[in-house]
Amino acid sequence: MFRTTHKHLNGEKVTLGLGSVFTAEKSVSLNNTETKVKKRMTQLETLSSLQGRTLLRDIYSELRNERQLTGMSALTLCWRMCTTERELFKLSRREVVILHPLGIWAGTSLWMQEIVNRYYYTTINAFVYAGAALLLLAVGLNRTQVVTSPGIVIGGVILEAVLLMVLFVVMYFTPTDELELAGGASQQNSATDDLLRELGEIGRDYAAMAVQLESISSSLTDLVEKQDQIVSSMKSSVQAAIDAVAPNPALMASMASTTDSLLRFSQGIDALEVRLRVNEKEEVERIVRTELERILSANLLRNNDPNSQTP
Repeated sequence: MFRTTHKHLNGEKVTLGLGSVFTAEKSVSLNNTETKVKKRMTQLETLSSLQGRTLLRDIYSELRNERQLTGMSALTLCWRMCTTERELFKLSRREVVILHPLGIWAGTSLWMQEIVNRYYYTTINAFVYAGAALLLLAVGLNRTQVVTSPGIVIGGVILEAVLLMVLFVVMYFTPTDELELAGGASQQNSATDDLLRELGEIGRDYAAMAVQLESISSSLTDLVEKQDQIVSSMKSSVQAAIDAVAPNPALMASMASTTDSLLRFSQGIDALEVRLRVNEKEEVERIVRTELERILSANLLRNNDPNSQTP
């Protein structure tokens, strides 16, 4: 069908080619996205390492305490993580990817060591003691002929044997002391690393704070300089206002000298006026005297002349 389309329908061939290209590009982009997501997550080689064992215990505590799962559910999820599960973020809140799962046998062994033995050893041991107590009770009842059926004794023996076998299996998968010591050292190292990390963060915070304080100090220095300039300009303005409002000594001396000059000028004008009045009086007297002399002279001449007629 594809060959027929290739021979006779070139346009359809091109369309199919573009669709396949788009599909390939889409798959490549999805693969790139998944690769980026996986790169952002923490990757562990296997859960059997010290870091993996610590992570497994933390996940179990999370399932039991935070998510409030039952014991059987938590055991089942942890067994899946130990055996076949790669992407732990699907079953817990830890963004961790396991590169090499342990498989059924090694994963079950790890599960028995880190989960069952650590968290259920006391419970299984209590059941063993309870089975032993029931076995002793059944044997006592049988010996005292209270219960004559031997099935109860046989059932107690079988139950105690099964419980002892379970206890044997759990104790068989007890973690070695080396792992305990390594785990303690790992926890101590992680605590030391956390402390060093916190000290580094504190140092970075102090460095950032020092830089901020330096910038604040420079800003305050610039602000003080601007305030000094403003104070200087205000001082000049206030001095100019004071000079404008308060009397100027030079101006007052000039005004005093001008006043003295005007006073002397006024006194001179008054003296001149007095002299003018005296001169005017003397001139008037002179004119009157002259006019009187003329009149008297004319009268005397008229009186001495006989030919003159009396008017």
